[in-house]
This record gives sequence, C-alpha cells and structure tokens, in this order.
Amino acid sequence: MGKYPLHYLNDQEFENLAVLICSKILGIAVIPFSEGKDGGKDGRFTGKANCFPSESQPWNGNIIIQAKHTTKENASCSDSDFSTILNKEIPKIQKLIENNELDYYLLFTNRKLTGGKDSNINKLFEKITYEIIADEKIQHFLQAYPDIVRHFKLNDLLKPLEFDESDLKEIIITLHSALSENNFINDKTDFSKIDLEKKNELNKLSKSYFEDVIRRDIDDFYKIDSFLKSPINAEIKNLYEDTVSELNAKITLRRDEYAEFGNLLDDFYNYVINNNQTDLKGKKRLVRTLLNYMYCQCDIGKKK
Repeated sequence: MGKYPLHYLNDQEFENLAVLICSKILGIAVIPFSEGKDGGKDGRFTGKANCFPSESQPWNGNIIIQAKHTTKENASCSDSDFSTILNKEIPKIQKLIENNELDYYLLFTNRKLTGGKDSNINKLFEKITYEIIADEKIQHFLQAYPDIVRHFKLNDLLKPLEFDESDLKEIIITLHSALSENNFINDKTDFSKIDLEKKNELNKLSKSYFEDVIRRDIDDFYKIDSFLKSPINAEIKNLYEDTVSELNAKITLRRDEYAEFGNLLDDFYNYVINNNQTDLKGKKRLVRTLLNYMYCQCDIGKKK
C-alpha cells in the first residue's frame, strides 16, 4: 500500500484524523475542540493512555493534542516555516503549563521528520514532555487502524494513482541499462516547436515546479529521445506509447481533482516507486525524468 497523500486533506479534516488516532492510542475519552482560536490545543485527554508512547510506559496525566497541517507536498519539519509555527505555540504552551492543564504535549503534522530537526525541536520544547507524530508515524497508524482509513475514505485519495505501471517499470529498467553504456552523442532535444510556457499555463503547472523539477532533467531528454527512436528498441517504444495512452486517460478523468499539475506528476511518480521499491532501486530519478520527458514532448497533458 502506498502512502496516503494527506496534503489533500483540509486543516479540519486533518485535525479530525489526529483526534481519531488519539482515540486509539490514548483512549476514547479524547475530547476534541471546535474550530476557532484553540489556545494551543485541538484536543485533550486526561488519564492513563492506552498504549502511548508504549504499552509498558504509557503517559498518565493531562495530554494536550495539537494538529498542524500543510497542503504543501513533501513538506518537512526542517522547513523554516514550521519553525515559525512552533515558535508561535510556545507562549500558548507556557500558559497551559501555568494553568496546570498540560503534562504532555502531542503534536501531529503531515510533514516529514528528520533526526536533525528532532534535536532542534528538543531544544525548543526542552521544558515539556512532548512527541511529534509526523507523516511517517501517521502512515504507520493508518496501516494499523484500517477502520480510520475507511472512516475518512482515504483510499479515495489513492484512486487517481491506480494504473498498470508494469510497462513503465520495464521501460525504466531497459532504459537505465542503455544509459549506463553511455553510447549517446551529446546533443540537445529540440523544443522549438513546443511553447513550454504556454503548455505550463494550459496545464496549470507552476513555474516553480517547472524550473526546480522539470528543467533540471531537460539536458538528459536527448538520450531518451535517441533511445526511443532507435529501431532496435521498437518493442520498448510500443510499451512507451501504451503507457502514454493510459496516463492520458487517467489525467483526463482525474485532472479536476488536482489544482496543480505538478502534484499529479508527482503522484504518478510515487505510485510507481511505492509499488516497485526493489526493482527500481537506484533507478528512481529516471522515473521522474521519463515522466518529465513525456510532459515536455507533449505526450501527456494538454497540447492546445
């Protein structure tokens, strides 16, 4: 099962998700709070937790629950904006401590958590017992509690990703082998007949995604171009065209579910990687490069 793209939820949905997870790991006595100024808390639990942070040593006392959601894909706790968010919570936490309302602090976020940032957060919250439940841990809880997945219909978020990626995997493996031989004449792919700026506007692909993700791959497109045009790779070219046809069908059916075309491309990438971790080890970058090539060649996405 792939990761659930929690950035597609809104703030209230993510908060409700955090509270429901807490009802499992803390207990059914979790009290959610309504929308509005939360005073540093989205929920509260008082008593002995069921199994958090462990069954042998569960928290026992006043547990404050806070949820911080982002619609930014692949966001990290190392991002500067998250530090700003946490700094704003410090005065609220101090007030809760002064009022004897807080013994433990539980912060949910759909951001990734790195070890380095974890130590920085330790310094920020050095006077309290806390835990950051970041995206990796939330995904673990969702696997452990499938009823939560059903309750929030999270599988619906995965539907746009579903396609037969086996052809694409075979293309990547064969292409990777050919590229490793490096028998290509250094050249540039001719995009003179394609107005990429207009295409980006037509498909609602952001300038930042194009500049930061797609443009860095453009210099390698000539290798893919040369590979696919070679008569000896006719069978792989057929697989490529089948894949393009299927992706375009998915894009047409699901495009309205994505505000940003870059998110759709990234979901295709994640779906392929999540379902082929072993086979595509060391070849992941090529998956994204090939998808970017498809887009710039106008093989996928709107052309006019």
